[in-house]
Amino acid sequence: MDDLNSYLRSLVVGLKEKVPLINGEYVTAINFDNAATTPPLKSVLEEVVNFIPWYSSVHRGTGYKSILSSDLYEEGRTVIKEFVNADKTGDTVIYTKNATESINLLAYMLAQDNDGNEVVLTTLMEHLANDLPWRDKFQVDYIGIDSCGGLLLEDLEMKLRKYRGRVKLVTVTGASNVTGYKNPIDKIAGLTHKYGAKLLVDGAQLVPHCPIDMKGYDSPEHIDYLVFSAHKMYAPFGLGVLIGPKEIFERYQPVYRGGGAVKLVSQRFIKWDSAPYKYETGTPNVIGVVALVAAIRALTAIGMESVYNCEKELIEYAAEGLASIPGMRLYGAESDERIGIVSFSIEGVYHRLLAKALAGEAGIAVRSGLFCAHPYVERLMGITDEELEFYKENPGVPLPGLIRVSLGLYNSFQEIDDLIDSLGWIVRNKATCLEEYQRIIDAVPGTSWRYKVRRETP
Repeated sequence: MDDLNSYLRSLVVGLKEKVPLINGEYVTAINFDNAATTPPLKSVLEEVVNFIPWYSSVHRGTGYKSILSSDLYEEGRTVIKEFVNADKTGDTVIYTKNATESINLLAYMLAQDNDGNEVVLTTLMEHLANDLPWRDKFQVDYIGIDSCGGLLLEDLEMKLRKYRGRVKLVTVTGASNVTGYKNPIDKIAGLTHKYGAKLLVDGAQLVPHCPIDMKGYDSPEHIDYLVFSAHKMYAPFGLGVLIGPKEIFERYQPVYRGGGAVKLVSQRFIKWDSAPYKYETGTPNVIGVVALVAAIRALTAIGMESVYNCEKELIEYAAEGLASIPGMRLYGAESDERIGIVSFSIEGVYHRLLAKALAGEAGIAVRSGLFCAHPYVERLMGITDEELEFYKENPGVPLPGLIRVSLGLYNSFQEIDDLIDSLGWIVRNKATCLEEYQRIIDAVPGTSWRYKVRRETP
């Protein structure tokens, strides 16, 4: 494991960078915020730099650079489909900015032929990106979760029966961005198709961390639609993808309209291009495609099963160490089927202060808050409707939340030890330590540690 970890760390940019502490010293940064975004792989950065001299417009240019850029742009669709085992001929890849835009795009498409009676089933564990886009376009119902945050398959089947014939889509996260819990996608797909509905998987947290197989159209466990973002899989150049049946995408009008989306336009008519092109109006993100393809090839060379197993060992080690800290509460189901995410709270310690203290005392980056999964975190924390109403009506009151540790393939056991040691020190000294960070939070911009470090260099 040590040799493999050293190798994986050698693939990633920025792991030796020094960051300032509150006392003015500098330490090597530790990043446990990979669920938000990941650093680039060196091979991704190299591929982008090598491509830049050849960058040009795509699709209609006749120059050599334009033809080369167009070929790479189109080749990316094939590489992406192979990576997730999408159907080679039936599925197509639509390029977007990120997974959020991908879901919004699909929501706008599917809403075009909604008769007002159609239902979307989603879950209480979703990122807001897979919740809010559906609310104003369909009747939405939420599949329940158990007390530990796991999906209730029996509730999914009950709702599929309840709305039989009306369910436009079942849309679920592949893995929770709060607890790391992996949804049983195969079982969800089987139930969804049993009742004649289609399945969307939000793969933003799943695709970078473990193998995923969309399976063939003839399989009851087929994934109809899949979305994910490049920036969460070591290619931070602003690309997302929406994968699904080309035949279905052909039915709908494009959401964004302009050049590149049409075959022919007159003052009297618009003849839209075919899918995916009619959904990619304007100058596309060719560099983002180059970066994602490079990341996919690097991850494929490592092996997604190896990535998953390495991160599984790390998160189990982290959870065990975190559980040893006084006042610690871990959230989420204890399951072997999870990715490298764990969220927690410490009794008597406000989450935002704790996150600030980890950065200021040890150079450790974590995430704090509700993680854009508000209903899920609220349910896990047992926050009542009355309490939520109070927070809504009193915007100056600090919101509740958790601390999230999320791993990448490059994190190490030593970094986890540093996290546990730092948390232990903060808890032992919380009275004085956290008072200092409260002053930082309350400080006038330009006078606090947070703002001063932006002007300092090692």
